[in-house]
Amino acid sequence: MMRRLRLPAALAVLALAGCSTTGSSTSPLIPDKKLQLTANTHITLSRIVTAAVVLGAINFIYDPLAPNWEIEETRVDADTFRFALRMKRYHTGGAGESMQVVRRRAAQLQNDLGYGGYQIVEYSEGIDSKTLGTQRVADGTVRLLQRQEADSFLQNAMR
Repeated sequence: MMRRLRLPAALAVLALAGCSTTGSSTSPLIPDKKLQLTANTHITLSRIVTAAVVLGAINFIYDPLAPNWEIEETRVDADTFRFALRMKRYHTGGAGESMQVVRRRAAQLQNDLGYGGYQIVEYSEGIDSKTLGTQRVADGTVRLLQRQEADSFLQNAMR
């Protein structure tokens, strides 16, 4: 819900940053002060504010610190979990990480719940086409194994 409200708020801030006055001719919204950098170079306060707003909007939309994959986890039964992964829309890598994310989460569940191992029962990758571009998706089903089931020979026989 919060994510949906962030884009309209960012657009409103950008629109306001472009305004130099509030509609009256008395005083500008951003004072026209100059910051003298060198004897021949200066920058105005309005340019600094505009640059900060643009950089903030880019950071907000791209969000470089957000994880590349969002994972939705559903417990099917006591030992089985289904994962639905969605890659963030704007990214600079990480397209081949979905299997690693599934394995990492399965190992974490295995350790947290005290199982001896896990088996990837089903896995698929794809691309979800949307109006504003495509988005990578992946689905996987993992079954956690008790210690006696975690024997590697038994896992190979189950496949």
